[in-house]
Amino acid sequence: MIKNKKHGVCDVVVIGGGPAGMMAAGRAAERGRSVLLLEKNPVLGKKLLITGGGRCNVTNNQRIVRTLAAHYVGSDQFLMSAFAQYDVQKTLTFFNHQGMKTKEEAEGRMFPVSDRSQSVLDALVGYMRAGNVAVRTDATVDGFVFDKKEEQFVVHLKKGEMLTARACVLATGGISHPETGSTGEGFGWLKKIGHTIIKNDFALVPVALKDAWAKKIAGVVIDNIKLTVLLDGKKQDVKKGKVLFTHVGISGPTVLNMSQNIGESLRYGQVTIALDLFPALDHGAVKQRLHHLLAAQSNKKLKNTLDLLISPALVPVLLEITSIDGQTPNHSVRHEDRIKLIQASKAIPMHVKGLLGARKAIVSSGGVALEEVDFKTMQSRVVPQLYIVGDALNINRPSGGYSLQLCWTTGFVAGDHA
Repeated sequence: MIKNKKHGVCDVVVIGGGPAGMMAAGRAAERGRSVLLLEKNPVLGKKLLITGGGRCNVTNNQRIVRTLAAHYVGSDQFLMSAFAQYDVQKTLTFFNHQGMKTKEEAEGRMFPVSDRSQSVLDALVGYMRAGNVAVRTDATVDGFVFDKKEEQFVVHLKKGEMLTARACVLATGGISHPETGSTGEGFGWLKKIGHTIIKNDFALVPVALKDAWAKKIAGVVIDNIKLTVLLDGKKQDVKKGKVLFTHVGISGPTVLNMSQNIGESLRYGQVTIALDLFPALDHGAVKQRLHHLLAAQSNKKLKNTLDLLISPALVPVLLEITSIDGQTPNHSVRHEDRIKLIQASKAIPMHVKGLLGARKAIVSSGGVALEEVDFKTMQSRVVPQLYIVGDALNINRPSGGYSLQLCWTTGFVAGDHA
C-alpha cells in the first residue's frame, strides 16, 4: 500500500476508503489527477471484506439501465444519468480487466469466481496503485472547509495536520456496521456547510423474533417461500424468495428487503410475518398432497412422514404450533388436525420482536438530499468542487448487489469529473 505523509496540495482528496472512495480515487488518478485517499482505519476495505458473508456480491446482472435504476425505488429519476455513464456491464468489464473473474448466482447476483471479498479489494487496490494514488491509513478527518478565495478545500486531521486539495470526494458512507468505520460523521460536516441531511436509518437489517422455536433451527435456510408482513392482522408487504433462520430470528435477502417496511410497521402496532411454505399452491392443492402422503405411508408415524412434504427442520415446528402429537400413526390423524397442518404450512406465524440495528445493518437509508447533488457529475449543488458518493446519499437500495453497484457508479462518475 502506498502511503503519503506529505502536507500540501493535491488535485483531489478522497475522504473514505470504502468501495465508492476507492473507485473514485482510481478513476481520478487514471485521468491524470494527483489523488490522496484518507482512510481512518488501519487498513482499507474493512467493511467490503465482510459483505456477502465474505464473498462480496459485487453487483446484480441488470444490463438495461432503466431496469437497473427501477430497483432504486424513489431515486431512479436521479440515477439514470449516472448509470448511463457507468452501468453493470462496465462494472463487470472493470473487474475482469483487473484480473477478477465473476459468476452469476440466483436472482442475478454477481460474485467473484474465487468466492472471496479479498479478490474485490485486490482489484481496487491494484487500480489505485496503477494510478499512483497516495493512500494514508489511520488518517482520521476532523472536518473540512472550502476556501472560496483560494478555491480549494482545507481538510483537518485529528492529529493536527491540514491538507489542501482542489476537489474533494466525500465517501464516508452511512452508519451501518459502525465497527468498520461507518459512523456517520460525514453527515455532520455536510450539514455544517449547508447540505440537507435526511434522517439516517437502517435500511437492510435482520429481524429479531419472539418465537422460541425459531432459535432451535438457527442456520436453516428454506427456499421457495413467501413472507407476508402483517400489522395488527392487516397485510403490509409480500415477497417471495428464501429465509435464513438465525439465533435471534430471520435474515437473508428476502427478509433484508422487507426490513424497512417491518421497521416502519413496528411504530404503529404488533407485527407478524406469515411464512408460506407453498406459495405456488393453494390450500386445496396442499390438502391433496398431504392426504396422498398420509395414505401412502399409512402405518408410519406422522413426525416421520411430514419431512417428505416440508423441510425436516420445520417438522417439529409445525407440530408444536399446531399442538399435534407427532407419534400419531398417519392413518389415525384426525380431520381437524389435517386442516391445522394445511393452514399452518401456508401461514406459519412469526412474531416480530424488532430490528437488529446498526451493527447488523447491510446498508443504511438517509443521507444527503438528492436534489442537492448533480448526478451527471456527482458534484454538490451547494459547495463547488465537492463530490458526494455511495452510502452518503439518501438512496434506498435492495439487497442483491445494488448497494455496491451504487458505489461503483457514483464513485466512477465523481472520479471522472473531479
